[in-house]
Amino acid sequence: MSDTAPTAPPPGGLRRVIAPLALAQFICSFAGSNMNVMINDISEDLDTTVQGVQVAITIFLLVMAALMIPGGKLTDRYGRKRCLLTGLVVYGVGALLSAMAPDLGVLILGNSILEGVGTALLIPPVYILTTLLFTDTTSRARAFGTIMALGGIGAAAGPLIGGLITSALGWRAAFVFQALVIVVIIALSRRIEDPLPPDPTRPFDTVGTLLSATGLVLVVTGILAADDNIRLMLALLALGVLFLTAFLGWIRARERAHKEPLLSTDLFRSRTSNLGLATQNTQWLLLMGVSFTVASYLQVVRGYDAIQTGVIFTAATLGILLSSLAAERLAKRHAQRTLILTGFVTTIAGIVVLILVVAGSPSPWAFAPGLLLIGLGLGVMLTPSVNIVQSSFTEDRQGEISGLSRSISNLGSSLGTAIAGTILVAGLTSHAYAAAMITLAAVGLVGLTAAVLLPNQPPHTHAPTDRQDTPSPAGDE
Repeated sequence: MSDTAPTAPPPGGLRRVIAPLALAQFICSFAGSNMNVMINDISEDLDTTVQGVQVAITIFLLVMAALMIPGGKLTDRYGRKRCLLTGLVVYGVGALLSAMAPDLGVLILGNSILEGVGTALLIPPVYILTTLLFTDTTSRARAFGTIMALGGIGAAAGPLIGGLITSALGWRAAFVFQALVIVVIIALSRRIEDPLPPDPTRPFDTVGTLLSATGLVLVVTGILAADDNIRLMLALLALGVLFLTAFLGWIRARERAHKEPLLSTDLFRSRTSNLGLATQNTQWLLLMGVSFTVASYLQVVRGYDAIQTGVIFTAATLGILLSSLAAERLAKRHAQRTLILTGFVTTIAGIVVLILVVAGSPSPWAFAPGLLLIGLGLGVMLTPSVNIVQSSFTEDRQGEISGLSRSISNLGSSLGTAIAGTILVAGLTSHAYAAAMITLAAVGLVGLTAAVLLPNQPPHTHAPTDRQDTPSPAGDE
């Protein structure tokens, strides 16, 4: 970024700025989950299968994950507002193309590719602008709380809103809805002023972009291939690891040559940030994994339509809404580590309830208690995890860490859909539902372990702002 000091608008202007930023996060999260309730409608209309729709959803999430880091770097070169608006336009075009799709291929082009690319361009500016414009601890925490709350609500309410639109107007109307929201965001974004000028001289690591994107695509594609061909799965995973290893070697070589890499290895020297990234990845993996598993089970096994499935998900939406509304008050009273720990424990408990209660009851409302707990747990910990990571670095590193943070989160989303979907597709009529949920609970324990290892900082303190993980005066443990 430029060395020019950022200039923040007055408080009233900040309140107007947060609306388009939060709405942008909402619509991208909504897009990742609303198709879960359209599985039957889309597969019948486009003459495809449940697995075909799963692939479309996963590719969308994967494109976001693969391009989020390059998207973050482009903000430094072309400006945050310009990247935000470009991403919104690309996303809107993709949504309209998806609404008119005659077959699965065009749907993948519009939804999975164009909407995925648009999201990768617009989401990093959301987090960078929030960090630069909201400079004090309280206002920044409130802003991130609003953005993450709408993101969580978008993901949790996606099935309900998508179900209502699909039942009333058809699944294509859900993409028209997305395009209309994009128009509103573009109109509101006129109020945003980029606090730092773009730097057209900043280099862009094209080779690093290709290596990292290819590696991530191969890894997730390998997981998707698990139910069809184990050898293919292993080959794809091995190739993915090879490309990611080459990417690591490439960025180290650029650093030794004093050239700017796509992703600085310094970003991984903060233990606090690394653990925060692990919790982010796990949170979105759980959210999207549970959403896809429950929605698929309700529609394919129990035969519920889109609106019935969406209504059941209101429990998760309510949970995220309630905990998000209390986020600022909780942040004042409890350490961020405590909130993340509580969130994981509550979410894992919700998954266990979904396994135990649903197995013994034919009622669709048996899903409500578990989904409510999951919503409460995720709503409590989404914002603290982002705060921990973003606040671990100074302003000149926000482009890099924002892209990495969003990439890790979206990789979690794509892995959640890929892992849960692969288990389900392999045996929807047997015990695949329980197997998928048990797998998600086990992943939740990994996230809980990362949360336990986080430093115990008092409320309203942040991780150190240098690139090393040194103790803060507040007394990290």
